[in-house]
Amino acid sequence: MGIYDRDYIRHQTPDRGGRGPGGVASMRMWSINTWLIVACVAVFVIDGVIPRTPGWWKPVEIVRDVPHYVDLVAGPQYKLVSRSDEFQVLRQGKPVFIRDVFDYSATPPDHVGQIVYEWMPPLMRWMYFSTDTAFRQLEVWRFVGFQFLHGGLMHLLFNMIALYFFGPIVERYLGRKRYLAFYLLCGICGALMYLLLNLGGYVVSLYTGKPIAVPGLLFNSPAMPLVGASAGVFGVLMAGAFLAPNAIVLFFFVLPMRLATFAYALLALSVINLFMGAPNAGGEAGHLGGAIAGFYLIRRPHHLHGFFDFLGWADPTSHHYQKTGRRTGDRPRAPGPGRDQIDRILDKINTEGLHSLTDKEKRLLREASERD
Repeated sequence: MGIYDRDYIRHQTPDRGGRGPGGVASMRMWSINTWLIVACVAVFVIDGVIPRTPGWWKPVEIVRDVPHYVDLVAGPQYKLVSRSDEFQVLRQGKPVFIRDVFDYSATPPDHVGQIVYEWMPPLMRWMYFSTDTAFRQLEVWRFVGFQFLHGGLMHLLFNMIALYFFGPIVERYLGRKRYLAFYLLCGICGALMYLLLNLGGYVVSLYTGKPIAVPGLLFNSPAMPLVGASAGVFGVLMAGAFLAPNAIVLFFFVLPMRLATFAYALLALSVINLFMGAPNAGGEAGHLGGAIAGFYLIRRPHHLHGFFDFLGWADPTSHHYQKTGRRTGDRPRAPGPGRDQIDRILDKINTEGLHSLTDKEKRLLREASERD
C-alpha cells in the first residue's frame, strides 16, 4: 500500500536546504489557515473603516405578506412608501431603512407588509450570500465570498479562534492545497444547505399562502444575507473530531472536553436551533451543511486531489505533481522509513488520535511525505 493510499499528516516543513515542496523559502511561508484568518480580518477591517453612504442600502428582510420579494413587487398596484427618510431607525443596534408596501388596488389602500433595508459597505454588498442573489441573480461568486464576511466583532472573533486552534490539525493532515479546497467546499455546502432550506420554506409559503410549521425549513426572506466563516469552521471541527478525537479542549475556556464531544455537541445544538426556528436558524443551516461536508470529505480526501493545481507544487497529492514529478533541481535524498513502519504510525493515529504521536513519529511521517 502506497503512503498516499493511506491518508496521513503531511507537514509543510522545509528540508535542510531551506526549501519546502512549494519551491519557496518555507520558513517564511504562512500556512493556508493563517492566510484564511488574515483574509477574514482584513475584509472586516476594510469594510469597518469605510464611511457610511446613504446609497449603500440593500433589502435584507420582508415583514408580513409582501408579494414576491425584495424590490420586485408584483404588479403596478403596489407602492413602496418610505418609513424613515433620514435612515435613523435602529434594529438590534444597526441602522435600517423601512419601506411600507401598500396595495392601491384596494379601497382604502391595503398595507400588505414592509421591506427592511440595511446599510452595507461595498465588500459586504458584493460578497454576501442570499437565496435571491444566488438563485435568481445567479451571482455564483457569493458561494465563496460570504465566507470572508462577518456581522460583528464577536462573530469574527469566535470563528477565528476556532480556525486558529483546529485548522492546523486538518491542514497538516491534508496539505496546503487540499486543506484550502476542503475549507472552501465546506463553506459552499453550508450555503447550499441554506439555499435548499430557504427555497423549501418559500415554496411552502407560496402554495399555502403563509408559513406553516415545517421543522427545519427556513421561512425568512430570500433577501436575508448569510455571512460568516462558520460553515467552513464546522467542517474543520468535524475533521478535527475525526483526526484527534481524544484531544482535550476547554469549552468556554473552562470546561475540559474531548474534541469529538465538543464538535458533535455544537453540531447537535445547531440542529436543535434549526428545527426550533431560532433567530439564527439560517446560520445554523450553514453550520449543518458545512459539518456534513467536513464529515464526508475528511474520510474521503481523494475527492480533494487536483484542486488548485495552478498554484504549483505545494501539494504532492495533486494530479499536476503526480504527472510531472519533483521540481527540477531537487537534490536526491536518502531512503525513507519503511512502509510497515509508516503503516504502524497511521494505525496509531486512527486508534489513538493525532496527539498520541511522538516527535520521532511525526518526523518519520514528514520525511515520508517529502519522498512519496
